[in-house]
Amino acid sequence: MRQLLRKWLAEPTRADTPSVFANRPTLLDHERLKSEFGALNRTYVDNQPFPHIVIDNFLPDDVAQALIDQYPIDQAKAQWIDGTYREPQGDGYVQKDKRHLKDILAMPSVYRELIWELNSKGFLDALTQLTGIRALISDPELLGAGIHQIARGGLLKIHADFANHRKYSLDRRLNFLLYLNPDWKEEWGGHLELWDAEMQGPPKRVLPVLNRCVIFTTSADSYHGHPHPLNCPDGIYRRSIALYYYTNRPREEELPNGNATLWQDLPEAYRH
Repeated sequence: MRQLLRKWLAEPTRADTPSVFANRPTLLDHERLKSEFGALNRTYVDNQPFPHIVIDNFLPDDVAQALIDQYPIDQAKAQWIDGTYREPQGDGYVQKDKRHLKDILAMPSVYRELIWELNSKGFLDALTQLTGIRALISDPELLGAGIHQIARGGLLKIHADFANHRKYSLDRRLNFLLYLNPDWKEEWGGHLELWDAEMQGPPKRVLPVLNRCVIFTTSADSYHGHPHPLNCPDGIYRRSIALYYYTNRPREEELPNGNATLWQDLPEAYRH
């Protein structure tokens, strides 16, 4: 925790950074979000196959458009991290043609401002209203998080995420995904799939369209991914902002995966 506090104290605050939108104090209406998230708590908790919510039009339209306009296509090339990984055994991939940018200081200003707000106390309070999980902590390291981009042919095998932050020894509790794909077509695939603990199916499928947000609870059986190769044209990418939230309290149950990701094979009927 001391490392985490030192990191936060060293980070520039939003007040230190010129705002992209000078006519508003924040990009998000945090009080409105807290109220709306509170009203969605029962839906979130009851949703199957595990607690989650899908929210369309999450950001104001002008903020969503600014994210598209400022997307760092050629910016900070050296900071993009390759995320292609093969199966531990076999010839396949668990993650293919994916890269991500986690260095917030290398991001365009609207991304810095938005991620700062999504990691702020105001948004953490709203997440508590939505999920019922108290004392949430954001991650200034953006471990595994940041801006994600997947090219044609790319995929992410179904998996349950690592349970512990390897640097701060925090328990991972929530995933936040915000999609940045204008005019994304159904036939391109790339649906986020949410699977039940037994991997029986059918999964819940979520098309990654612009300004659609997905929030879900991280557990040993919150299986998710987009396991089928993307069929988008060359030069079109499946883009998102991904953030993860933690607590420093022990879980009610001890998760078996610790720092490891639990990969799952699709049932035969869902492999094509």
